[in-house]
Amino acid sequence: MKPLEGAIALVTGATRGLGKGIAIGLGEAGATVYITGRTLTSSPESTGSLEETAAAVVQAGGVAIAVPVDHSDDHQVQALFEQIQTDQDGQLDLLVNNAYAGVPALRAAYGKPFWESEPTFWDACNDVGLRSHYVASVYAARLMVPRQRGLICTLSSWGGLSYIFGVPYGVGKAACDRMAADMAVELKKYQVASFSIWPGIVGTELMTQFAAEMGLADPASDAQADASPANYNWETPLLTGRVMAALAADSTVLRRTGQVQIVAELAREYGLVDADGKRPASLRSLRFVLPYAVPGLRQYAGWVPDLEVPWPVLLLGPLGSPRA
Repeated sequence: MKPLEGAIALVTGATRGLGKGIAIGLGEAGATVYITGRTLTSSPESTGSLEETAAAVVQAGGVAIAVPVDHSDDHQVQALFEQIQTDQDGQLDLLVNNAYAGVPALRAAYGKPFWESEPTFWDACNDVGLRSHYVASVYAARLMVPRQRGLICTLSSWGGLSYIFGVPYGVGKAACDRMAADMAVELKKYQVASFSIWPGIVGTELMTQFAAEMGLADPASDAQADASPANYNWETPLLTGRVMAALAADSTVLRRTGQVQIVAELAREYGLVDADGKRPASLRSLRFVLPYAVPGLRQYAGWVPDLEVPWPVLLLGPLGSPRA
């Protein structure tokens, strides 16, 4: 029996990228996965579709239920959870808050100070993102709390700790981390866990295109080719999916509630590998930091100890939180 057989999961924003990889990883573990997004059927203009993700989930061994949802519309989100309530008799074991519509805005604003972008840049980053994560969590909690079990995972990033893509992005990711932690305080007594998830550098379709346009990566290179300077230590979305499946199957997961969880570190703890059979290093590991700083060491990265820099030390360095 697969570890998540009989489990019901919901992955928002699953037409492509991280959401698709997460859905496939849950499918590998045997889960029934509801997937949402705005594009049901692929077209020449689209990058991914719910139908394509559903087929991949089924091929991986799971059950996929595709529900077209625009997460900027609260009524559509409410209807989604009403459908789960009806279809599954109120059972929802895992919510993955992943839907995010900010990449085009980040691309357009890249390299500009915040005042040179319109104030709507904030909404583009945090409406379908921070706000939609909160809305989905409200409805998920209404299903999980009465059953005294469940897990809410909110996708965030290292941008919540350090400047990456501009002011609205960083504030939104820091808020995701705080939201997950504060929800954990109120949910814990009901045996429902909540935490934020930090993947590493993920070679999604849009991230690969974005990095190429900004001169940050080689568009012809494999996102998993660790030897490539342009894509050093990149992950595929599937690794996050496999980590999510392991978390959902972990009977002691409540001990992690309220904390930031780093994909690469969880992969090591659970003994998981990426699609190519390799395991990337955490972005705070010496195995990543030293070769990243000294590119000549990258081919020898396997010899560098996979030891994480302690958070107090990390906060004193370039990833430190805001201070005068």
